[in-house]
Amino acid sequence: MPRIVWKGAIAFGLVHVPVVLHPGSRRSGLDFDWLDKRDMAPVGYQRINKATGKALDSEFIVKGYQYEKGEYVLMNDEDFRQANPTATQTVEIVCFVKAQELPPYYFETPYYLVPDKRGDKGYVLLRETLRKSGLIGIANVVLHTKQHLAAVLPVGGLLLLNTMRYADEVIPADDLKEPPATLEEAGVSRRELEMAERLVADMTERWQPQRFHDTYREDLLARIEQRIDSGQTHSMTEPSQDTGERPRAKVIDLMSMLKQSIETRAGGKPAQGAGKARAKADAPAPRKAAAKTTARKSAAKAPAKAAKKAAKKATRAAPSSKRAGKPTTSRRKAA
Repeated sequence: MPRIVWKGAIAFGLVHVPVVLHPGSRRSGLDFDWLDKRDMAPVGYQRINKATGKALDSEFIVKGYQYEKGEYVLMNDEDFRQANPTATQTVEIVCFVKAQELPPYYFETPYYLVPDKRGDKGYVLLRETLRKSGLIGIANVVLHTKQHLAAVLPVGGLLLLNTMRYADEVIPADDLKEPPATLEEAGVSRRELEMAERLVADMTERWQPQRFHDTYREDLLARIEQRIDSGQTHSMTEPSQDTGERPRAKVIDLMSMLKQSIETRAGGKPAQGAGKARAKADAPAPRKAAAKTTARKSAAKAPAKAAKKAAKKATRAAPSSKRAGKPTTSRRKAA
């Protein structure tokens, strides 16, 4: 059974529903340790006393709030609990809002709310009321010594508590450049809109979360397995240097791409216009660019050719070893 993160009650009005909180998400990333590449020894994290420079055991570490320069108030877990007992034990719903009014960027971490002893009746009452009204409860809750804004909503047979970001934690998009507000301003034709709607309708299906998984993590695990199988368990691979130029963005025909997408999903052949657009996009560079490339290659080969010609001339001018030897012999005889 999943671990219990928090225990308390949901409160809306004068109604209290005993609940416990369970995690609703988990990390699936790969954990990598830091190693010293010279001897593969693990590199650890240490908490250092900044005055002495020595490592500390966790039993000597306490939380302190600096109220003046160099002056602290020490706090323990009981202090955090007793600061506001009601807040730390209650999911206090302060209002209800329409689900469509809540932008997704406010949501943060999900948790499951499960009824505790004698909490079934009030729990089901709240769940079904939210379900029929299409509303979401907005609540305050304290988790891990921090107060969170949270949304309470029905998901299947359970209530989900999703912690949220406060308004000042969301970065406004005021400084970002927005695209045109209408299709007309963007230059989208009615025909293109119809094709896009058809493509979206063709790709629409029932939500199946099990279809989606972290393919990069799987590929990374496969690479790790290959290293293990080949005995490369201590190898260090330096990152490759990409010296090639990045491909430039290609201007494509939106209509032809829409047609090609629809026909590809339908199992048919790409439309004639789409084929031309793709061929045009994938066409080789113009002759001028090719000429420049040829000129560069010729310029690079020029010094080598010149050196080769000079070597040939020197060989012709210099006498061979046999010819050079004969005059020396005749001179010795004459002497």
